[in-house]
Amino acid sequence: MSASSTIGSASSSASSSTQRSPEQWRAVLSPAQFRVLRQAGTEPPNSYNKAEYSPGKIAPSQSYHCVGCDAPLYRGSTLFDSHCGWPAFYEAIDGALDLVRDTSMGMTRTEMRCANCKSHLGHVFYDEGYKNPTNERHCVNSVCLKLK
Repeated sequence: MSASSTIGSASSSASSSTQRSPEQWRAVLSPAQFRVLRQAGTEPPNSYNKAEYSPGKIAPSQSYHCVGCDAPLYRGSTLFDSHCGWPAFYEAIDGALDLVRDTSMGMTRTEMRCANCKSHLGHVFYDEGYKNPTNERHCVNSVCLKLK
């Protein structure tokens, strides 16, 4: 598993700048962002801006940051087209993610959270046969990310 954290229960060690009440989060996030990042929702498939998530059109030096706290999460060079309906990456920046076992919806998955602000980002899937260096698919809700 090359994702940057081990699977376990959620840590509560967010920095003081990211420890916000639900009301404070609502003030800084759009309703769609709040639903996904703070309530572990999922945006509709194929609702993202394709230009911002088009492999080969994003400079390798660019990176995707958490919209909740601005922590860097993914390098542009790790973006790939998985045809799954959401942006996909094969590797996070070291230390960027907390991975949490998710048994909701009648299945076991690995949830990804921002290691800094503990916001829900999506799920990571393993061994699906993608031809990338890690054989991982980090399926990320686009409302969680900003390109820099």
